Amino acid sequence: MKKKIVIAVLAVLALICLLNAMYTVEENDYACTVRFSKIISTTDTPGLHFKVPFLDSVKYFPKAVMLYDIPPSEVLTSDKQNMTVDNYILWKVSDPKLFYQSLGSTSVAEERLNAITYNALKTVMGTLSQADIINMDDAAERNEIYDGITRSVDTLARNYGIQVVDVKIKRFDLPESNENAVYSRMISERNQIAEKYTADGNYEASIIRNDVDKQVNIIISDAKAAAAQLEAEGEAEYMRLLAQAYDTEDKKEFYEFTLALDALKASLSAEDKTVILDRDSPLAQILLNP
Repeated sequence: MKKKIVIAVLAVLALICLLNAMYTVEENDYACTVRFSKIISTTDTPGLHFKVPFLDSVKYFPKAVMLYDIPPSEVLTSDKQNMTVDNYILWKVSDPKLFYQSLGSTSVAEERLNAITYNALKTVMGTLSQADIINMDDAAERNEIYDGITRSVDTLARNYGIQVVDVKIKRFDLPESNENAVYSRMISERNQIAEKYTADGNYEASIIRNDVDKQVNIIISDAKAAAAQLEAEGEAEYMRLLAQAYDTEDKKEFYEFTLALDALKASLSAEDKTVILDRDSPLAQILLNP
């Protein structure tokens, strides 16, 4: 009976030891085996693993990229203007052994990242004026500022087994006392740009109008000259044809006769007309000697 009890106890102890000797690693985790507060092995291979029961413990750290939303903080620009910066940081554990030895947990890591990022922001913003930060320029131009902050924070974070993937500024807030001054400056700058565009447009419009007026005057002058030339040519052709039609005495007399008839017809077109003619005139000869 006692033998069976001993065997059962040993079996239970063996099962406990076996269970304590096994641990699993998830796909997105690092697993660090710790013995007497020292890491003796690190693995990121998913599946079942073994350790010394009761002596070893396992610390897990995430492999995935994590987002830490840093609380807003105030920085001072190069022109001594206070600004509130709201930003976030994307980071991950790159060296789990160093991470455990230097920080030990993600909460401590976020506190350290908070301090590192704030110092980097304060340093970079201290080299920029408020106008360099708040303006209407292309936002892509400020990516160099963000890249510089990211590199600076990543370099320091490597000492803790952390890789900083990105640092992004969500927004810049102005102290209430500075908002009106900044908005007034921005409005003034926009008005100056608008005035410049208007002046440039008026100048270009005047050049176009002057050129059009010049072209119109040239076209009108050419048209008048062409018309005068055509009129002169027509008069010359008329006189030539007229001279050709009446180049003999008979034709000349006939022409004068038709002119006299036309004049007589025009004189007698209305009622109660009195015509006074010289006896020797062609019209009188026509009337007296039909």
